[in-house]
Amino acid sequence: MNVLKIAIQKSGRLSEDSLKLIKECGIKLNNGKGKLKATADNFPLEFLFLRDDDIPGYVEDGVADLGIVGENVLVEKENDVELVKKLGFSKCRLSIGVDRNWDYKNIHELEGKSIATSYPKILGNYLKGKKVNAEIHEISGSVEIAPSIGLAEAVCDIVSSGSTLLSNGLKEADVIMRSEAVLIAQNALSADKRNILNQLIFRINAVQEGKQNKYILLNAPNSAIDEIISLLPGMKSPTILPLAMEGWSSLHSVVKEDDFWEVIEKLKKAGAEGILVSSIEKMIL
Repeated sequence: MNVLKIAIQKSGRLSEDSLKLIKECGIKLNNGKGKLKATADNFPLEFLFLRDDDIPGYVEDGVADLGIVGENVLVEKENDVELVKKLGFSKCRLSIGVDRNWDYKNIHELEGKSIATSYPKILGNYLKGKKVNAEIHEISGSVEIAPSIGLAEAVCDIVSSGSTLLSNGLKEADVIMRSEAVLIAQNALSADKRNILNQLIFRINAVQEGKQNKYILLNAPNSAIDEIISLLPGMKSPTILPLAMEGWSSLHSVVKEDDFWEVIEKLKKAGAEGILVSSIEKMIL
């Protein structure tokens, strides 16, 4: 039986978020502490736990069939792999950081300055596109300390909350790119392995759709049903069930997470009562 080998960061937030997604997809993994390799119990997946910077290269070379990696790493490494799907977690920004007292206006203020970064290709392409000439110092790790030791006048690094910049006397000045976890694959997957990948994507889509929607149940007078239906498109149309109280019905539907609070307010104004809301674990379209 064919088994897909998937490379995942061996530690850190991206690793934790990746394994959480795998679990939400119903895939059971017994991974002992410190192991660099593991196999799923109920799905044809074998896991390789690697440094995130190495994952695109391993996928390109065929050592791993798939990989979950930060989009920033994928763009920086420029490996010849297929970007299968953006996964929506481990979101961050690749940003320019400058001294907190610098009255920074725009990227052109870096003309002739030096910038420390672990992402020289992304930064170089960005500066070129903005027609800014700056000296790039490539360093690995502890980028934020560069200005305080006189190595550079600015930094370009991954930012989540911005607390690391602040603790080093810096502030976020310009966002170069926004990144999230992505699923990548080698270009030469066999038909059998492609079929397994499609099964995995099906499960991931179901989990993502569930997270992006809320299930709602409400009671409403029959006279308000038409207006409420117009507010609740659902997957096709709301389910309507008569209540024991004459002239009233119960409506069941799905609302997008982003639209949730606005829709709830409109439902109340239309006459909806007893509105119950619950999370959706998985949603198959």
